[in-house]
Formats: sequence, structure tokens, C-alpha cells
Amino acid sequence: MIAFGGAKLILFIGHSIVVLRRDDRPDIPWPGRLDLPGGGREGQETPEACVLRETFEEVGLMLGPDDLVWCNRFKRGVFFAAHLPAGADARIVFGSEGQGWALMDPLAYVRHPEAIPHFAQMVQAYLSEGRV
Repeated sequence: MIAFGGAKLILFIGHSIVVLRRDDRPDIPWPGRLDLPGGGREGQETPEACVLRETFEEVGLMLGPDDLVWCNRFKRGVFFAAHLPAGADARIVFGSEGQGWALMDPLAYVRHPEAIPHFAQMVQAYLSEGRV
């Protein structure tokens, strides 16, 4: 079992990615910023189990391990990417954390001043591999 604190998902729907607006509370990291689905590890779950559970809790989309097409690490975080077809956003059911969600062009996220910087770096790393 690898040591990690949490996992995030670069979730493409068509050519856009799912972006969440974090709650604007002083007791959380990066309050009010643009986030990606995912979150903290629970118990002894694997990075894959963590990101799949968190994605379901946050946006109501049930993905499986086979949907995860890329993996990279940043410090204690594990980042994944997955692709769903255009229109899959109709199945999103926003959870109880955050202020809302949107689809965003991935390069617009990378350049956005409110994107969490190391998350933007991971999106850029994925795009740089030419998989999109």
C-alpha cells in the first residue's frame, strides 16, 4: 500500500473537465478556489478506491477502475484522469461539498488565477502527454 493523503480526478466530459468551486471557509485548504473531484483518503483505501468514492460523493458519477487512464503523483496526492463522452454531464448530481460545478476547457483551468496551482500543474502534465 502506497502512502498518500488523497486523490484527485481530471474528469473529462467530451473536451471539457469537471471543475468544482470549493466552499469558502477558512478551515479548509484553498477556500473558494477551483478544484477537481476527489479528496482525502479514508482508512486503508487505495488511491483508486479513494478517487472513485470521492468522485461519486461529489458529482454522483459512478466510475470504475478501468475508467482511470492516467496516474501521477504530487507530494502526498495521487492524480488520475478519466474520459466520459459529451453529454455525460447530464448525469451529474452535485453533492453536499462545494459551491457548485462547471465544465471548463482544460487549458482555461490551467491558466485560471483561481485554480489550485498544483492541480493546474497536474492538468498541464496530462495535457502535455498528448492524450487529449
